[in-house]
Amino acid sequence: MLVFERGWLSSNNVLFTGDDPALVDSGYVTHAPQTLALVRHALAGRPLARLLNTHLHSDHCGGNGALQAAYGCHTAIPAGEAAKVAAWDEEALSFRATGQQCARFTYDALLAPGQMLDLGGMAWEVLAAPGHDPHAVLLFCAREGILIAGDALWENGFGVIFPELDGEPGFSEARVTLDLIGTLDARVVIPGHGRMFADVAGALGRAYARLDYLSADPKRNAENAVKVLVKFLLLERQRIALAGLPALLAAIPVVRSAMRQMDIAGLAIDPALIERVGSEAAHLTSRHVFPDQFGAGMTFDQTCKVGGSPAHAFNAQSHTAADAYIDLAAWAASSLLRANAARINGHDLVDA
Repeated sequence: MLVFERGWLSSNNVLFTGDDPALVDSGYVTHAPQTLALVRHALAGRPLARLLNTHLHSDHCGGNGALQAAYGCHTAIPAGEAAKVAAWDEEALSFRATGQQCARFTYDALLAPGQMLDLGGMAWEVLAAPGHDPHAVLLFCAREGILIAGDALWENGFGVIFPELDGEPGFSEARVTLDLIGTLDARVVIPGHGRMFADVAGALGRAYARLDYLSADPKRNAENAVKVLVKFLLLERQRIALAGLPALLAAIPVVRSAMRQMDIAGLAIDPALIERVGSEAAHLTSRHVFPDQFGAGMTFDQTCKVGGSPAHAFNAQSHTAADAYIDLAAWAASSLLRANAARINGHDLVDA
């Protein structure tokens, strides 16, 4: 068993190199050539027989199409995603909702909780792992104490709890998943992102603390989601024009959902950055649509109320939809700058 630690744009890949070579998760679509090269090198000319996905977010299944084209590999996906993949419903699969991309792929089999798999000559149990994604699964080898956790548990946290952004339960499901992991006698965890780790108890403690923090105030999860999505866009594109960032955010449905739970007026934003983003976006006209967070189209000159609650300062004054996205873009950019996760180069926000 080999683990390719890939970073944050592409998920980690787990390759079983035995008589029936199999790969768990395939990374993001723009990294598909690299994923294919890693697999080819490790298998030394032997074909990849099987491909499995812990869940179908774009950073975990974006290489599926390339691997299927190269090897015709048997592909297994979480059972709850079957109809969406069969119809290739990109909105239901979250690709459009997150402003990300994924090459089309097919499936041959489904992964369901309780199922047993043979990978690398070892027995692995499929376990449900809702929270980050309602259909996600874990793979656990009890004999060796190895857990392939996807985005349910990292060394320092877990993936964004996306269902909560759409008003669906996610915090309680994530807690159930962490509880389940705590019952397993895992000696090492292979996360979807980051290095492998053996301090499972420590990771669980940090994950519970993080979950408590997020669930105590849903706007924290919404703010985290926006920052994660902007960082993902930077990882994919390397640079984004400050002038285009507000419209880019306005085009991402998950961002609009997150805004329903955010207090835009209460965000700590660098005034100079607001002015800069706003002035650089001033060329945007009413031809550019800025949806309000309830999903209706609003042009640059129309007004909207941001937040949906009288407690929000924006509700006490006329504020254009474009202004709201300018403020959000400036806040997201300044948050990444403070975290040293981005920098400004000329007129662009650049990955760091």
